[in-house]
Amino acid sequence: MTEQTTPTRRRATFHRLTVSEVRRLTKDSIEVTFAIPPELSEEYDYVAGQYVALRKELPNAEGELQEVRRSYSICAAPTGSEIKVAIKRDLGGVFSTWANEELEAGEQIDVMSPAGAFISKHKLTGMNDPTSVDTLTQDHFVAVAAGSGITPVLAIARTILEANENTRFDLIYANKAAMDVMFLEELADLKDRYPSRMALHHVLSREQRISPLLSGRIDAEKLTALLNSVIPHDDVDEWFLCGPFELVQLVRDQLSELQVPADKVRFELFTTGEPNRPQGQIGRPVEVDENEESYEITFKLDGLQGEVKSPVRTNETVLNAALRVRPDVPFACAGGVCGTCRAKVTCGSVKMAENYALEPDEIEAGYVLTCQSHPTSDKVTVDFDA
Repeated sequence: MTEQTTPTRRRATFHRLTVSEVRRLTKDSIEVTFAIPPELSEEYDYVAGQYVALRKELPNAEGELQEVRRSYSICAAPTGSEIKVAIKRDLGGVFSTWANEELEAGEQIDVMSPAGAFISKHKLTGMNDPTSVDTLTQDHFVAVAAGSGITPVLAIARTILEANENTRFDLIYANKAAMDVMFLEELADLKDRYPSRMALHHVLSREQRISPLLSGRIDAEKLTALLNSVIPHDDVDEWFLCGPFELVQLVRDQLSELQVPADKVRFELFTTGEPNRPQGQIGRPVEVDENEESYEITFKLDGLQGEVKSPVRTNETVLNAALRVRPDVPFACAGGVCGTCRAKVTCGSVKMAENYALEPDEIEAGYVLTCQSHPTSDKVTVDFDA
């Protein structure tokens, strides 16, 4: 496959879409299908591996409606008329619990235009450009996923295997037990459809399998054995890692020790490993005293300029400050994972606390995650439209 550059990121835009189907995957997960009207087809063009953010007002503990945003990877290969996401119930998760218990076909939800850089650097296709697929070269792809981390990987695997009859795809998929495996039938069908090109390795931490290598948690020792005996690492063209922080970091470290080039490893986190990190859905209240020392933050969004003062003592992020004066500033996870709040610093400087979404070339070009960025100069200007 020929190389492709990361697709140009578009500014996140929400549209209200109708749920056309809700399908139960496991007792704690569902697949949700959104119908895409023809007039919005271009808005929802995407590359396998990207995600959408969902926005919905739900009642809080006091019964008051409160806006909730959550990001979910698209689990289907691009088609043109629909988008599918998988929602796994999280312990204490407001949106995921509501979706698993109450969401039905006919419900309308605000869905953000697709975004994300967890995509192949090889030339694949957007759903509106099927002729761009390269079908001549031979490539070997490997993915390591856990739990709901399978959702973008499934879309990538389907697209790669369908696009090129010379490609091979190996998947190591970790779960607690067989009953927890999302898309179990779809994965089996994919394996049956491409028996010589698709290798599927289920690793179950709480069930005994015939092979000890596929039983128990994936730790450094087990991972070393898998990479040395099951999946030789020296002929892999591209790696896809998706799941919790601990697993993704373990695999990245192991691949680094094996001298696998970093540009061959694509990863996406569903959690950052910091469960106590605030995940607010709106800007937290901040009182501004005109006489106290403050940063002056200017931001551009949809061609309009906004300005806000941020007291030095509050240590708030650029995103939080912007949300206080303009609630439509784009964001989803607020944890440095999804990249929805990306903007370019055009004046001044900031310091990012975390970054799990931006590529090195984006950072070099001046882009930051505003949810993780704190001003380090008296005046800061960021451009969400850049």
